[in-house]
Amino acid sequence: MITIPPRILLEYLKEDCPLGDRTSEALLSGREVCIATIIAKTDGIIAGLEEAAVLFQELGITTELRAEDGATVSAGQVLLHLHGNARAILLCERTALNIIGRMSAIATKTSACCAIVAEHSTGIKIAGTRKTAPGCRLIDKKAVLLGGGDTHRLTLSDAILIKDNHRMLCSVEDAVRRAKETSRYVIVEAEADFPEEALQAARAGADIILLDNMDLATIAETTGMLREEGLRNDVLLEVSGGIEPENLQELAKLDIDIISMGSLTHTVTNFDVSLIIQPPENTK
Repeated sequence: MITIPPRILLEYLKEDCPLGDRTSEALLSGREVCIATIIAKTDGIIAGLEEAAVLFQELGITTELRAEDGATVSAGQVLLHLHGNARAILLCERTALNIIGRMSAIATKTSACCAIVAEHSTGIKIAGTRKTAPGCRLIDKKAVLLGGGDTHRLTLSDAILIKDNHRMLCSVEDAVRRAKETSRYVIVEAEADFPEEALQAARAGADIILLDNMDLATIAETTGMLREEGLRNDVLLEVSGGIEPENLQELAKLDIDIISMGSLTHTVTNFDVSLIIQPPENTK
């Protein structure tokens, strides 16, 4: 599982309060101690509690997890219990809720997509893409994992993926050959827009072929051509491009291995969570 360094979480917090929390500093003495809870306001897969807890702990708040990341939660369920300085809790509130809300939304959508595919295939994996919000790569990818998906490449440094713009600069065969020559330990994936390009990539020795923006009939044609040449078992087949939950059912019936979905992370409807603070224990 991906671990988010505290320094990244603190950068998120710094973005929200570069010079402190003017409201709390005006209203509170700084000595108030209180209890607060974070609750779910909808049903789904929860994620980001670990990151929220770390953020509060960095400011001296005592935290108690009431749910585990990756678990199914219900509206009204208490997720995290907090105890400590009221100013510190309020300082972290929005950043923590934003993290939980975004990660839980991604995890919930990923889980739903995995469930659709599982109805028709036990071998196809749902994967994310690099279409993440700048600065949110690690939390977005971790949320996909918590929802039961695969991260795909975390960064450009993780694997070789030969895309259409690369193919404008050299042929598929040359691209795969050059990629293979760099290291035998690095996976080489090649994108294909047409069945013939998929065949070229497979013949050249690509490990994974990305069938990009192909319709169902063209995907089926491509897999059939690979089988005819005895190449289907030599490669993993990934499909991508404009994939939404609505068209997953038909894709899951095809002879493919991976479905990568940019919409898991680039189109996020926030998962609703709320922080409720109780009256201070003392004001001395």
